Amino acid sequence: MKKISFLIVLAIALLVIACGRNNNQPSMSNSEEQISYILRDTAIYGFCAEGSAMNTLQIITDAGDTITVSTAKAREKEQVFGGYAIGDEIALIANADTTQAIMVINKSMLNGDWVMPNPLDGSNETGVRILRGGVCESIDQSSIIYKTWRIFNGRLQFTITREDGIDMEEYLIYDIVKLTEESLVLRSTDEDKELFEYTRPSVEEYTEKDLKGVELDDGYDDEFNMQ
Repeated sequence: MKKISFLIVLAIALLVIACGRNNNQPSMSNSEEQISYILRDTAIYGFCAEGSAMNTLQIITDAGDTITVSTAKAREKEQVFGGYAIGDEIALIANADTTQAIMVINKSMLNGDWVMPNPLDGSNETGVRILRGGVCESIDQSSIIYKTWRIFNGRLQFTITREDGIDMEEYLIYDIVKLTEESLVLRSTDEDKELFEYTRPSVEEYTEKDLKGVELDDGYDDEFNMQ
């Protein structure tokens, strides 16, 4: 009986807290926000299909459905990140009846290397390598080890560990502010809302070790190294 009574009291207390939050509508703390993202995802994922146009996005979802939405309002509010082309991997947040895009993220555009000046001294560039399939790697960073990434509820989420002797995974969650072929701007969801501005590394920054193991097709030498 004591255990049942305790559960009833606990349930009533949680209900009162929930009602209080609904009435006052305070903003969630970062930890509560992260828990909310872990529990549910409102985005639709798929590939850009042939029915897409300037203000229309058609995607074939991961579940095999075909969805067509207008992107006009999302473009007006600058919520189309990375544009889209046929075959691109897309994350879409739509309205209730799935006719209007609220946010479009081109996941294919995110793939590749992104670097920024070292925030400690600016002596070199550090960043993250985002790979298709949810894998990512650190670029010239010793303190943070990037492991996985995903788009979740329209935000970019990284799973990392730190080089501090404690192998504990953490989430880094960002709002995407800008995404083009050459620029990625992220805003931290922490209280400080810090901006991180990444660019693609220039060709000159790649060294011989970066090209190790890369095989060129048979026509490469004939086309670009003619004597």
